Amino acid sequence: MMKFRFRRQGADPQREKLKQELFAFNKTVEHGFPNQPSALAFDPELRIMAIGTRSGAVKIYGAPGVEFTGLHRDMATVTQMHFLPGQGRLLTLLDDSSLHLWEIVHQNGCAHLEEALSFQLPSRLGFDGASGPPTLAHITVVLLVAASNMAALGTEGGSVFFLDVSTLMLIEGQTLGPDEVLRSLPDDYRCGKALGPVESLQGHLRDPTKILIGYSRGLLVIWNQAAQCADCIFLGNQQLESLCWERSGSTLVSSHSDGSYAIWSVDTDSSPVMQPTVATVPYEFDEPQALAVLLEEELVVLDLQVPGWPVVPAPYLAPLHSSAITCSAHVANVPAKLWARIVSAGEQQSPQPASSALSWPITGGRSLAQEPSQRGLLLTGHEDGTVRFWDASGVALQPLYKLSTAGLFQTDCEHADSLAQATEDDWPPFRKVGCFDPYSDDPRLGVQKVALCKYTAQMVVAGTAGQVLVLELNDVPSEQAVSVASMDLLQDREGFTWKGHERLSPRTGPLPWPAGFQPRVLVQCLPPAAVTAVTLHTEWSLVAFGTSHGFGLFDYQRKSPVLARCTLHPNDSLAMEGPLSRVKSLKKSLRQSFRRIRKSRVSGKKRAANANSKLQEANAQLAEQACPHDVEMTPVQRRIEPRSADDSLSGVVRCLYFADTFLRDAAHHGPTMWAGTNSGSVFAYALEVPAAVAGSEKRPEKVVEAVLGKEVQLMHRAPVVAIAVLDGRGRPLPEPYEASQDLAQAPDMQGGHAVLIASEEQFKVFTLPKVSAKTKFKLTAHEGCRVRKVALATFASVACEDYAETCLACLTNLGDVHVFSVPGLRPQVHYSCIRKEDISGIASCVFTRHGQGFYLISPSEFERFSLSARNITEPLCSLDLSWPRGAARASYSLQESPKLSQANGTPGIVLAPQSCDGSPNPVHSQGADTPEPLEAALSPMSIDSATSADTTLDTIGDITVEDVKDFLG
Repeated sequence: MMKFRFRRQGADPQREKLKQELFAFNKTVEHGFPNQPSALAFDPELRIMAIGTRSGAVKIYGAPGVEFTGLHRDMATVTQMHFLPGQGRLLTLLDDSSLHLWEIVHQNGCAHLEEALSFQLPSRLGFDGASGPPTLAHITVVLLVAASNMAALGTEGGSVFFLDVSTLMLIEGQTLGPDEVLRSLPDDYRCGKALGPVESLQGHLRDPTKILIGYSRGLLVIWNQAAQCADCIFLGNQQLESLCWERSGSTLVSSHSDGSYAIWSVDTDSSPVMQPTVATVPYEFDEPQALAVLLEEELVVLDLQVPGWPVVPAPYLAPLHSSAITCSAHVANVPAKLWARIVSAGEQQSPQPASSALSWPITGGRSLAQEPSQRGLLLTGHEDGTVRFWDASGVALQPLYKLSTAGLFQTDCEHADSLAQATEDDWPPFRKVGCFDPYSDDPRLGVQKVALCKYTAQMVVAGTAGQVLVLELNDVPSEQAVSVASMDLLQDREGFTWKGHERLSPRTGPLPWPAGFQPRVLVQCLPPAAVTAVTLHTEWSLVAFGTSHGFGLFDYQRKSPVLARCTLHPNDSLAMEGPLSRVKSLKKSLRQSFRRIRKSRVSGKKRAANANSKLQEANAQLAEQACPHDVEMTPVQRRIEPRSADDSLSGVVRCLYFADTFLRDAAHHGPTMWAGTNSGSVFAYALEVPAAVAGSEKRPEKVVEAVLGKEVQLMHRAPVVAIAVLDGRGRPLPEPYEASQDLAQAPDMQGGHAVLIASEEQFKVFTLPKVSAKTKFKLTAHEGCRVRKVALATFASVACEDYAETCLACLTNLGDVHVFSVPGLRPQVHYSCIRKEDISGIASCVFTRHGQGFYLISPSEFERFSLSARNITEPLCSLDLSWPRGAARASYSLQESPKLSQANGTPGIVLAPQSCDGSPNPVHSQGADTPEPLEAALSPMSIDSATSADTTLDTIGDITVEDVKDFLG
């Protein structure tokens, strides 16, 4: 039966206009090192470099903030790249033998990268049975000829073709086939094996009309393009690998497959040279400053002017995955004092040699982006037990500081010591450079959760073996012992035996700690399962943590436990096996899933058979007669089957939350702690925390007590993803110390509070302290998807500088991002963000407080996106180009290449609109044609604000009644 809901006629045009001012989806920049790099090129005139990848991406870098991104339409590997010096044009060769010409084009004051032309080589030229040139099966090497706007293409068949770069068309009558070369060779050499593919093409240093050709067999030929003849022939017999000229152009060097190299003297005599001459190695000319080495996992630049060749620190392209990323968190609006202390600690970790003054040599272009108004930190936890701090304020993600937790524990092996020993004993004595090191001393060191208080410089790091570390920032090195405490989350429950890994053994006694974050307390969860949730409240000196067995509350000021609660169901045997033993229960999980599917199908058939056909016909007629402006049909809802109470891993703690709110009664508020589990259970505890004395930051040394206040069981037992308390104005509560130190607006403690509980299936707002349903939105029933990540974010208007709204951002398992008003839970906008097949990318997503987000598009790259029309971080840059005389951009260029990343289809450089004076405007909406800024700013009082209290229940479907237990009533 269809349901109808009557609303006001038409949509609110003022609200729709405001949505355009608040929300806009943009994928802005990719942080980190490109995934699977395959080619590298430099433009010495513009001082820029390009990196190509195996998935067809092209990324150009200059000075920090100068970045350009493009993607070939075919996901093929970029094998070679060549800059046209000073022109901002790049020629790329893919492994499918296609050539592509890219151009850096300026538009509206900013530059972006476009694919201008492409050329696919045919398999064979000639037609109508006529004998054509040799086969063009595969291009092996490309050379840009300096004398003209021409490129030479060496092929697998041994031919060399010449291409007009401005049109990407073959030049007729210029092809050099292997037969022409063979006619110039002695009979005994010609009668041997074939010349093989063209392995190398080099321009002649003294005569630009000549090129040096190297064949796989070992033959070297200097070909005179003007006279169409061979000037010099060098009869090598060892398989060729590479060629290079000596600086003067009088000798050349060939390297071969057997590890040897030969030096040949270039003479005007045209007779073939049989043997190479003996000479010194013709390298270290013009006193080179730096050497760039592109590796599969990182880019290393060495300072060649300093003995020992130290590494030049890179301002971007940092290998985020130097150890595998296991978790991440974002901290916005970092105070300047904390920022300076973190930077100082990072500088003390890796001091640079005093004799090395070389700065980053890639300095092309200039960034037009404004200085960030606030500092943002991106924290990444890693498999080796480290937490890395990144400057995420701008386009370039720069490393600031690295925290290591491995020194606190006795690990199974000492990888660093063994590596140092191997360095001393092995020959030749290679020195390790770069920071990519995928090895971990012990997998139990892996960081699972991190949380940082930016006002007290305290943080918590939780790991795979149940270890929870509370740390504090110290500006100087120290030597101190770490307090250790254990908390049994099973609470002596019988019938459960832990079968997973053992706990890590902490080192005893005073330990040396470098400047930076130093551990104060170690809390060990028992059983030592991976920590699944953690939260920190520095004003109360409390830390809460959860695993698959339960959750605990710890007072790190008194170094004493406060609360331990087991959340295991009697059938939760899978939670006791650890992550390595869970494959055994795959069949059981599949059986349970199929039972639910069969049950749903059977119940659906019974309902369909019992439906009244006459009533359906009447409803259909009513729907036809109804006016579309007055009546809106309710979307069809999917039936959601309740989850079984004995599902495996139902006791996993998914979220923890501290709040100062009303839990006992409506007249008194106080500290509370909330916990949500995988089975849809929510536990709310009232805390008795001694109040701090006036003028003192620390509270008295009294015992903290926790009393269970409320227990809520969601009807469908969907996992609880997040919990947040809203004040009387419907706004989220401030962070610890924000209100007490006048760093944020104090919450409204006069009106009634509410709690927002987000599960995988729906969002629901309950009133406090009675915990009665206020409003909800059933995402799974409406959209057919499940919630994976949620966060409350502030969206500022581009038209009115003083207006902003707090909304709920949500990422689903389909990769879509939805935004809802708070507390009304009205859908605002939704965008497609991540491919639904990219499970790891969805799992790695983290939202910021200002409407941006990060997720891993590869193991080494974060994609940054923005949901805010005002808060956008993207590369805005320009590049000074010197076009050759008479050259012009191709008017028949291709359509603009898809601005997609190699993994998830992200756009490249997004053009910025222009302000009145022609300067780039960082605030803009999505799209190539940028709309003009809205002239009239909407007054917050003149609109139906989503932040206003909304007590209207959603009338779509029936309100599910949760099982609420009140232990304080």
